[in-house]
Amino acid sequence: MHTVALLALDRVIPFDLSTPIEVFSRTRLPDGRPGYQVRVCAERPEIDAGLFTVRVPWGLEGLKTADTIIVPGTADPGAPLPPAVRDALRAAAANGTRIASICSGTFPLAATGLLDGLRATTHWSVADLLASGHPDIEVDPDVLYVDNGQILTSAGAAAGLDLCLHMIRRDYGSAVAADAARLSVMPLEREGGQAQFIVHPHAPAPQGSVLAPLLAWLQDNLGSDLTLAAIAAHAGMSTRTLIRRFREQTGTTPLQWLHRARIRQAQHLLETTPHSVERIGAQVGFGSPTTFRDRFKRTTGVSPHTYRRSFS
Repeated sequence: MHTVALLALDRVIPFDLSTPIEVFSRTRLPDGRPGYQVRVCAERPEIDAGLFTVRVPWGLEGLKTADTIIVPGTADPGAPLPPAVRDALRAAAANGTRIASICSGTFPLAATGLLDGLRATTHWSVADLLASGHPDIEVDPDVLYVDNGQILTSAGAAAGLDLCLHMIRRDYGSAVAADAARLSVMPLEREGGQAQFIVHPHAPAPQGSVLAPLLAWLQDNLGSDLTLAAIAAHAGMSTRTLIRRFREQTGTTPLQWLHRARIRQAQHLLETTPHSVERIGAQVGFGSPTTFRDRFKRTTGVSPHTYRRSFS
């Protein structure tokens, strides 16, 4: 069983700590078995969590046998990292352990040097602080999470949930991840990034009630020949207005959103049906098998056949 260890540091943000506990501990495989064993680790038995104190059952030795380590955010991202914690994280990385951070948990990872030369994100409000303090890191303040393979980082609060679902999909496929998402009353993948949540001097008026029915219609018609003009006509707006509202609400364009939704559906079909790659490509709306294969590989990094073998 895959073991997830949460590293609780002083002044840990309770939301960031509890999110992976809930998501991973509730994940079930198709045969009903739990997908993960979850443990909470810390340098000391008791950790300050602001309004209360957390009693931690595992010391830093619990990190040594973990398959994944998650570092939740803390209320003081500039706090020095204890040497024992730094050494434990570096040792885990050297052993090939997957390490992820939530919110300002990116700062402890940055202090270990593990993010040097990599792209990373954190909560948008402290992104400039991370960039100025760690110039060797390519800080992207707009995305919800960054997956570098072994090292992953996420933005604040709910973005930690996005990252957890992403890791479940990496481990067990989109069908298991979709079940975990439903338990969390959460879409498996949200479009756009942090840019839609940053407070601007003149914030755009919310348009979610306008796009929600359209997104549902698109999801129900992925196999149809949908052009930008057809989508705009169904929405009852001009193509320019459609593109603008998509940018405001999803952080992407209508056709980019459609391509991603089609690939997500194709992943589900590759995992759960014996249908040929050609048939699945047609089912999700791609005009030719070649186009489907190219788009699938650009989005997921592997071919449809390789993806299916990974979850068969």
